[in-house]
Amino acid sequence: MKKLPLIISAAVFPFVVSCTAQHLGKTLKPTVITETVMHDTDDPAIWIHPEDASKSIVIGTDKDTDGGLYAFDLNGKIVNKVTGLKRPNNVDLEYGFMLNGKKTDIAAVTERETNMVKLYSLPDLKEVGSFSVFDGEAERGPMGISMYRNPENGEIHAIVGRKSGPADGYLWQYKLSEKDGKITGEVIRKFGKYSGLKEIESIAVDDEAGYIYYSDEQFGVHQYYADPAKGNEELLVFGKGDFKSDVEGISIYPTSSQTGYILVSNQQNDTFNIYLRENPAKGRIAEIPVSTSESDGSEVTNVNLGPQFPKGVFAAMSNGRVFHFYDWRVIEERIKAQMNSVKGK
Repeated sequence: MKKLPLIISAAVFPFVVSCTAQHLGKTLKPTVITETVMHDTDDPAIWIHPEDASKSIVIGTDKDTDGGLYAFDLNGKIVNKVTGLKRPNNVDLEYGFMLNGKKTDIAAVTERETNMVKLYSLPDLKEVGSFSVFDGEAERGPMGISMYRNPENGEIHAIVGRKSGPADGYLWQYKLSEKDGKITGEVIRKFGKYSGLKEIESIAVDDEAGYIYYSDEQFGVHQYYADPAKGNEELLVFGKGDFKSDVEGISIYPTSSQTGYILVSNQQNDTFNIYLRENPAKGRIAEIPVSTSESDGSEVTNVNLGPQFPKGVFAAMSNGRVFHFYDWRVIEERIKAQMNSVKGK
């Protein structure tokens, strides 16, 4: 899950945790539903066009043995694709990797059946590298991925999760570098606790705040430092008890350099749980019912993308081989309404 650097354009609210769907308001309808892919959508990422944000694209995976990586314009039309991937699972992106002396925006995709991460330049989706992950492990099967740019030295890392793994050291972090004109990755740390209840898929990095979040399905959301130099100590687990079943896709919407919202898919409830970016330990502050069905992956940006999405877009995978795009203003309005409802009681 990725974001461009910010462009500004015991739970505190216990009633939200216990409320039922009828108290959440009407189900939000998407502004755009994309064209369908061949098999099974899973995870999106949003690439911001550097000159005209209205020409930005949403990249999404089609998860199957003969799967693919698709690019959609903001009207949901497929504008490019890569096919023949061996069960691509999750995708994330980062800006400005120095490749062959040129700054190149890149998307990283986990390819589960080959135990690889594949890298593509943006927006043209040309393959520019790959590397093997979880080498030497009995359990491999990469699923989740998120990119991180270290603000101190500019290094770009990929944090990768897998289908199953140990109780500690479940995630591996790879430093990306150029070798023979291609991008490769070298493991630099192994970290992350795992409950053992199901699996870990969704990973999100907040570059600006310096944190990694990941969903431990049927358990909660873990928080760690993104910079390996700050150590492997777990900082927080939040969201325990807030989900019907699986804890899934994570997205981060900044409202300032340190404030904003963390959105986490309550998959089997067809809602997104909302937490404060600056203090997720306060607990769930809102729960937003959406039209997406069984949403696995999601992404959000606060960048003005034009008249349709002036405060950004929230993109979420849905059953039906599609992604849904929501106008952020509608989500924000619902969050504030639920928060105000709590204050008024």
